[in-house]
Amino acid sequence: MKEREIALFVLMDILQESAYNNIILRKTLNEHSELNGVQKAFITELVNGTLRNLKNIDHIIDKFSKTPTAKMKPFIACNIRLGVYQMLYMDKIPVSAACNEAVKLARKRHFDNLSGFVNGVLRAVARNKDNIEYPKDTTEYLSLKYSYPRWMIEYWLEDMDRDTVEKMCIANSKPPHISICVNTLRTDKYALADMLEKEGMEIKSNTLLDNSLYLYRTNNISESDAYKRGLFHIMDESSLIAVKALDPKKGSTVIDLCAAPGGKSFAIAEAMENKGKVISGDIYEHKLALIREGAIRLGLDCINAVLRDASVPDESIKAEYVVVDAPCSGLGLLRKKPDIKYTKSKEDIDSLVNIQREILSAAQARVKEGGVLLYSTCTVSCKENIENIRWFCSRFDFEPEKIKLPKGIEYDTAEKGYVQILPCDHDTDGFFIARLRRK
Repeated sequence: MKEREIALFVLMDILQESAYNNIILRKTLNEHSELNGVQKAFITELVNGTLRNLKNIDHIIDKFSKTPTAKMKPFIACNIRLGVYQMLYMDKIPVSAACNEAVKLARKRHFDNLSGFVNGVLRAVARNKDNIEYPKDTTEYLSLKYSYPRWMIEYWLEDMDRDTVEKMCIANSKPPHISICVNTLRTDKYALADMLEKEGMEIKSNTLLDNSLYLYRTNNISESDAYKRGLFHIMDESSLIAVKALDPKKGSTVIDLCAAPGGKSFAIAEAMENKGKVISGDIYEHKLALIREGAIRLGLDCINAVLRDASVPDESIKAEYVVVDAPCSGLGLLRKKPDIKYTKSKEDIDSLVNIQREILSAAQARVKEGGVLLYSTCTVSCKENIENIRWFCSRFDFEPEKIKLPKGIEYDTAEKGYVQILPCDHDTDGFFIARLRRK
């Protein structure tokens, strides 16, 4: 019961207090040091899984409850939501366990008078879970079935067909694996895989890239001996593909304008064999401290973390390569941060576009003649991505340049200088990459 109770209160914090799921989860799990890795993973899956599927779960509950979820006491609503998630999405949890534990939690928290209600709703869902009806309207169906705000589905349908949007929604509903970037200056992926397996982790080395691994059944990665020795850092493969697209030459100068938490800077320094200069900028000193700590752990002394506002023009230092990993709506991260679905609006995208263009306008002055500007975001949003690139190239002396992608990764648009990676393409985050050359 303890894990479900913790998950319930975390879920309430997220939904009632607008807490960020990754922050409140990390804080809560750190406070419960008595929990083992399996228990922490179960809590994480309960919370994030329920969030990923919240709208669908509420739709189903409301079919079998006389009181809609919107009018239930927050504790009761979240308790039932967790129970429904376990019954519909977690194959290894018996229906009886999901129901009984929810009833016990209601009684423990002095909702004895509502324990029968909790039991009745969950039992009704269990009996009818294979016969749930959804609207025939495409937008409404996708919105309810996969738990997205209607505006987000409408936004994607403007540029993608129904099948593509549905595949993306399905991919985003799955728990993500942990992807790491191998520090190839100290080891290789197969030696590291053996080392991590000996530490008790489950590893998949058949990955997209020659310097990535997937981790499963991990507890606290920072406690790993291999991590402490600087043999890897956490980084999604979509971000690694962006570094491959940059293809920085050894001995070059690279400016990473929005560098925190440092993943791209680390991978760039490793790609250049720690020979050259990587200037990693951010507007927050505490984030720069994390970059410096990571660089020391990984043995990357070519990285210089500096306090810098990416939106302010500065021509004091110019580079062969400038990276703009712009602040964005994060619609490519919904597997990991499902709360984004409930906190972002279409208006947020419009305001972010202005910020992105301001940063791009400032960034172009830092690129040497003949140099490369790499623009990337972790979102699936035409306004923030391809429309920004068209806007930028119409105003500045840059042109798109063909992106050389790693073997096995193909996109027709790479010839045109940009790639939109969808979560359903390679089981990565959604990510946009554009490579632009100053004329």
